[in-house]
Amino acid sequence: MTLENWLRNGWLVEHQTTKKEITDLFHIIERDLKDCAIPKLSSDRRFNIAYNAALQCAKAALAVAGYRPARESHHYRLIHSLEFTIQADNRLIIQFDMFRKKRNISDYMRAGEITDIEVEEMRALAKNLRLMV
Repeated sequence: MTLENWLRNGWLVEHQTTKKEITDLFHIIERDLKDCAIPKLSSDRRFNIAYNAALQCAKAALAVAGYRPARESHHYRLIHSLEFTIQADNRLIIQFDMFRKKRNISDYMRAGEITDIEVEEMRALAKNLRLMV
């Protein structure tokens, strides 16, 4: 499977990025990495902010590769595209996807499910992705 296969399957759309778009995404990443460390916020909120930082890293990498995800399964596609855009190893992708599912629960079903340890793990993943991208 390749990004070109994903495009043919309708999972991606071709996209021509600009330096400004990538710079703007990295400003969001930096803001979110800073904000997710604010101790007064709930663990759920800090986790969500760190998750967004990581997601923007994946979005930047995919944009540089010439694509953006189609609307359906947007987050899933961004996470799994890391295999092709930065050659992320399977463990990183599995962990990130697990965090995606955890975020969905905390955002849409139940509050208070996220631990401080998970916040730090999500933050570390985001920081690692920022460096890799």
